[in-house]
Amino acid sequence: MFKIEDFSKFGLNTDAFTKSFAAQQKSAQAIATETQDFAKKAYEAGSAAVEKLSGVKTLDKAIEIQTDYAKASYEGFVAYATKIGELYTDAAKEVVKPFEAALNKAA
Repeated sequence: MFKIEDFSKFGLNTDAFTKSFAAQQKSAQAIATETQDFAKKAYEAGSAAVEKLSGVKTLDKAIEIQTDYAKASYEGFVAYATKIGELYTDAAKEVVKPFEAALNKAA
C-alpha cells in the first residue's frame, strides 16, 4: 500500500495532483459543452426536417428531404465524433502532463 511519503520519492506533490485535476475538470467542461451544442443542433435539424416533411405533397419530395436530413445528420455526427475524439486525446495529454517528470524518473 502506498503512503503519501512514497509519492515524493517520484517527485510527485500535491501541486501535480492539483494541476492534473484542474486539467481534467477543464477538459470535462469542454466535452460537456461540445456535447450540449451537438445535441441542440441535432434537435433543431430534426425539428426542421419534420416541419419540411409536414408540408410535402409528393413522395419524391419527401424522400429528397429525408435523404438530405440523413446525409446532414451523418456528416454532423462524424464531425462531432472527430471533435470529441480530439478533446479526449487532448484531455489525456493535459491530465498526465504534471506527472511526466515523475513517470520518466520512475522508468
